[in-house]
Amino acid sequence: MIAVNGPAVVADDVSIEYRGGRGTDTIRAVDGVSLTVRQGEILAVLGESGSGKSTFAAAIAGQLGATGEGEGAHRRHIVGGELTVLGQKTRGLRATSRKLERLSGRIGYLPQDGADRLSPDLTVGEAIAEPIYARDRRFDRKEAGLIVARLVDAVHLPLGVMRLNTWELSSGQRQRVALARALVLEPQLLVADEPARGVDVLVRQSVLEALATLQRNRQFSAVVVSSDLREARALADRVAIMAESRLVGLGTFDEVLDNPVDPYVKTLAATAARPVKRRPAAVTPPRRSSAPRRPVAAGTGPRTERQENA
Repeated sequence: MIAVNGPAVVADDVSIEYRGGRGTDTIRAVDGVSLTVRQGEILAVLGESGSGKSTFAAAIAGQLGATGEGEGAHRRHIVGGELTVLGQKTRGLRATSRKLERLSGRIGYLPQDGADRLSPDLTVGEAIAEPIYARDRRFDRKEAGLIVARLVDAVHLPLGVMRLNTWELSSGQRQRVALARALVLEPQLLVADEPARGVDVLVRQSVLEALATLQRNRQFSAVVVSSDLREARALADRVAIMAESRLVGLGTFDEVLDNPVDPYVKTLAATAARPVKRRPAAVTPPRRSSAPRRPVAAGTGPRTERQENA
């Protein structure tokens, strides 16, 4: 892994536009954003729909222009300022350049529709391992299997799902598979756009806890886009708030929300839930009863059919 001296991300007055077709105007999606993401920290990016937060995250992940994924990616371009990611300046890099290729291998990207992008023709194990073989077709299959198995366990899924096709899983399970896939190359930076989007409310916490645990264990830097202040506060170290393509708040959650200036930040502060601890206190296990156990009645044992792993 290439060592990085200095911040993981430095945005200096970055502006991004969507270039329209003939006779249509360009749209300024990000306007003069400046911020820094330190090594090993999680920065949450919050904002309303259309605020520019997803476009900014895509730029950090190298998903603009000819190299981008998703609808309209080819029309998004950095038109002002400088964006440095893992020590590499990204503005103007050609899609075919070796610098961009090396950089992309050090960044994990989890888009909003990461669960839907998984190929239904692949098993879970194949889907997670796919980036490994895209980089090295001769990679040892046994070693790849061990890497995938560790990640499947880390995102709180049973190892048995590795043999299932991705379409056989629930949306919450597929989103965790997409997270594992984004981290299979052990990136130094993860960019996750709404990592729990579309996931049932009962399992959203499992997705976010898996992300937080992996980040603590591997110490990668992360930029996490979110529309939920409570979830972001439970996950991230600092927050960047965007409104109408501009950065309107930056700092710790207390710094930003305790002294709001921008109207949108004031609205967030007024509706903010109570702080949520990132690491819940340990729960003391219940004392075991000394009473003899009754025999288990038929039909009450463990269920064998697949079910949502919350």
